[in-house]
Amino acid sequence: MQNRVKGNAQGIDVSHHQGVIDWPAVAAAGISFVFIKATQNSMDPKFLANVKGAKAAGLLVGAYHYLDDKVTSTDMAREAAQVFFKAVVAAGGVDVFDLPFVLDYESNKSKLSALTISAIAKAFMEEIQRYTGRIPMLYTYPDFIGNFSGLTKYPLWIARYSTQVPVDASGWKHWEFWQYSDGSAGGVLPIGGRKVPGISGPVDLNEFAGTVKELQARYGKQQVKGDEEDMGKIAELEKRIEELEKRINMSGNQTPPEWAHKALEAAKAVKAIKTSNDKSQAELVCIQILYNLGLFNSGIKKLIDLNREGECK
Repeated sequence: MQNRVKGNAQGIDVSHHQGVIDWPAVAAAGISFVFIKATQNSMDPKFLANVKGAKAAGLLVGAYHYLDDKVTSTDMAREAAQVFFKAVVAAGGVDVFDLPFVLDYESNKSKLSALTISAIAKAFMEEIQRYTGRIPMLYTYPDFIGNFSGLTKYPLWIARYSTQVPVDASGWKHWEFWQYSDGSAGGVLPIGGRKVPGISGPVDLNEFAGTVKELQARYGKQQVKGDEEDMGKIAELEKRIEELEKRINMSGNQTPPEWAHKALEAAKAVKAIKTSNDKSQAELVCIQILYNLGLFNSGIKKLIDLNREGECK
C-alpha cells in the first residue's frame, strides 16, 4: 500500500474514552476530520455530543460501529447494522455525516472461520448501504485483515501504529485512511508529536490519502453542493417537460378543448367512454373522427363492444 504524503489531511477518531473534547481547539490544531464511535452493543454515551461539537467546529464527520465478538452470524450482523443506523438517525440522519460509515472489525474471540468473518462483514456493510444509500468502509489492522476476502469494493481504513507502510493484503493495495498512531506509539503529526490540543489524553491519529481540499471534494460540502446543483438542474428540466406537455396536451390530465365537446358527449351517451377528461391529444382526435363518421349514435349503440381490443377508452 502507499506511504503517507506530506500535505495529506489529518484527522482523529474518538469515543467516550476521550471525555469532554474542546472541538474548536482540535480544529485550530489542523485536524480536518474525525470518525466518532456511534455504537457497539448500544450507542456510545458521547456520540451525540461529539457529533454536534465536531460539526459546529467545521470538521468533516464520520461514524463507526465496533463489531462485538458476540456477533457470530450474518443475521446478528444485520441486527448490529440496525442498531448503528438508529444511532445515525438519532444524531440527525445520514446527511449530517460527511465521511463513509465504518465497520470496525478487529477481534475474533469467538474463533470464527475466515469465511464466516467475511460473511459477517459483508452482511453488515450491505445492510448499512441499504439503509443509507452510501458505500461503507472497513476498518481493521494488519494481523486481522487476512480474515477478509472478496470485500475490496469497500474502501479500507487500516490501523498500523508505525512509520512502516502497510503491506498489500486480502486484495487491498490502497488505503483510504491510515490510523498511524494510537496517540502513544507509531507515527507523529506533521507538526511533530502525537498530542492533539483540545483532548486531555491520547487519541488515535489518522491520515487521509489526499489533501484537505481533496478530502472536501470527495466527502465534504463541495460534493454535497455539486449534488444539489445537479438535482436543481433535473428539477428545472422536469418542469420544462411538464410545461411542454401542457402546451401540446399530451399529459392526459387537461380540460378537453371546446372543439371536442360534442364528440365526447356523444361517445359518453353510447358508453363508448366513461369520462370526458383524462384524454390525450391522440385520443381526442380518434373520438372526433368516429363522431364525424356518425359512429356515436343510438342506431349503432349495440355495436359498441367495450371490451374489444382497440377500443377508445
